[in-house]
Amino acid sequence: MNNQRQEAFVVSAKRLPVGKKNGRLKSTRPDDLLAAAIQACLAGLDNLDRNAIEDVIVGCAMPEAEQGMNMARIGLLLAGLPQSVPGITINRFCASGLQAVADAAARIQLGQADLMIAAGAESMSAMPQIMGNKIAMNPAIFEQSEHLGIAFGMGMTAENVARQWAISREDQDLFALNSHTKACTAIHAGEFSQELTPFEVISHLPDPDSARVNIQRHQMTQDEGPRADTALERLSALRPVFHAKGSVTAGNSSQMSDGAAALLLASASAIKTFGLTPIARFVSYAVAGVPPEVMGIGPVAAIPKALQRAGLQASDVGWIELNEAFAAQALAVIRECQLDPAIVNPLGGAIAAGHPLGATGAIRSCTAIHGARRHRKPYSMVSMCIGTGMGAAGIFETL
Repeated sequence: MNNQRQEAFVVSAKRLPVGKKNGRLKSTRPDDLLAAAIQACLAGLDNLDRNAIEDVIVGCAMPEAEQGMNMARIGLLLAGLPQSVPGITINRFCASGLQAVADAAARIQLGQADLMIAAGAESMSAMPQIMGNKIAMNPAIFEQSEHLGIAFGMGMTAENVARQWAISREDQDLFALNSHTKACTAIHAGEFSQELTPFEVISHLPDPDSARVNIQRHQMTQDEGPRADTALERLSALRPVFHAKGSVTAGNSSQMSDGAAALLLASASAIKTFGLTPIARFVSYAVAGVPPEVMGIGPVAAIPKALQRAGLQASDVGWIELNEAFAAQALAVIRECQLDPAIVNPLGGAIAAGHPLGATGAIRSCTAIHGARRHRKPYSMVSMCIGTGMGAAGIFETL
């Protein structure tokens, strides 16, 4: 560790298959998902001294109940890391996983660390409702009209974006269909093989006849959400769920999900010391605020800042992972930022694969880094909108 400005490199980026809420991962604890992601990230790095890991930063949007009690520390111990390794859980809602990567990189860049783990984990199956166990909104929010949008449900903010940016229902449904189609094509082509580590799901099922508990094990090897049978006719038949005369449906919104991912970041000196091979360089990160009632437009404010800090133009980026919270907001961002649709979510997005909130930023970073390397794109970017009216964007250079 030194006090000189240094570069932060990604050495390993691994994720688990994403499960649907109340799907195959419904009985798996989020700290167990986190532990498995950390183990996958470090697998094969036999020369790495685990005691040299300075910190483990984990993003989680709802850090309570099973994913409370500083899940980062619990997860890293479950993963078998030495007790000397500390951990911290952070929360920036849907950008928590990307924020963890940015914070880990910043520690290295500032010379405060040489080895860091950044991760994200979230089980929406474990949470009784999307906003956690107890919603306790400050009542003063309802007395300040300019901030009232903070109390809006995410679906209503998507309806606001659809109206303000004139995103049609037809375009939203077509975007959703393309997300599933691209994801299914990617799975069939093995596009996720480098980033995805299979996860063994262990189920304990009671047998009334024998009065015993049967333990069943099966490997989960792919994301659970993408559907090959999705059709435009089915999507078009779905009713709006947030506004009686709206256009946002369950079909053109992201899926609630369970998942985890972890990345190992290192300085140049750590790479040399432990014989590591960098796969990407962390270039820049930016977060910005927007009106809460149109929170989905957040990337429009964050992406230009991240590009400016990187000294890049949008045309320099060859791979973009734009979180599909809703088709309406993703389309608004693409159009407002004049992004090339061909490089946005080439392997599908959250509408198909799911959006496990605080884990998504780390998951999408894995996809961006490996996808850009595989397809020889010099730079990749991860961006998403954030509840209460924010946006985030991070840029990686492919190595």
